[in-house]
Amino acid sequence: MLINLGDVVRLKKPHPCGGFEWTVTRVGADIKLRCDTCGHVVMLDRQVFEKRIKKIIKSVEEDINDDEEKKQEEQ
Repeated sequence: MLINLGDVVRLKKPHPCGGFEWTVTRVGADIKLRCDTCGHVVMLDRQVFEKRIKKIIKSVEEDINDDEEKKQEEQ
């Protein structure tokens, strides 16, 4: 699974604060996430993260590709 720094993901279970959305703040063998609702930070092994993820809500890579396409259309 391709995860980028800054991606916003939705996990299967909610955080105790009630939030489902998390922002990826570190990528490697471990994935560091920050809750978008309360700001709590957790670190998960990549295998655990891949089991818990439901979907990628906003991908930084898609935003970059969209910006490049807009620039090409303007030219």
